[in-house]
Amino acid sequence: MDDAAALTRPSPSLPASYSSIFQNYPLISAFLAFAIAQSTKCLTTWYKERRWDAKELIGSGGMPSSHSATVTALAIAVGFKDGFGSSSFAIAMILASVVMYDASGVRLHAGRQAEVLNQIVFELPEEHPLADTRPLRELLGHTPPQVVAGAVLGFIIASIGCLIDKAVNV
Repeated sequence: MDDAAALTRPSPSLPASYSSIFQNYPLISAFLAFAIAQSTKCLTTWYKERRWDAKELIGSGGMPSSHSATVTALAIAVGFKDGFGSSSFAIAMILASVVMYDASGVRLHAGRQAEVLNQIVFELPEEHPLADTRPLRELLGHTPPQVVAGAVLGFIIASIGCLIDKAVNV
């Protein structure tokens, strides 16, 4: 029996439904794009500030957009797998568009409003009831270049994944 047939057969220790998750190329591409984007943020912080910040692995905002990388990788992988004319690609593409629009629009502006509100609270007199309010998170959204960088990363991950998927399933 060849290696490719062994890879596509369900594992005897896992039910078929679980092992098929590990063969779901669009899902793996999306998770991998997310992990690489988040790791890149952590490495960038270390390079710029010479310190490790584990919060970067789970935080939002920053370069590149992990949201954009994830949904782009998913949409492109679905397009490669099911065809760019398929209904599943249309659904994934609309999802990607909404997520990227939200990241660069609504969440970016919410973060900018949080900056202003934090400054206002900081300037309040100590006796004011809101003076000891915990600061709001400011890094919520992404600038357009961060969204584009995430989308490019997602496209690259999905494309490489497609080549690997085709090589394994030949």
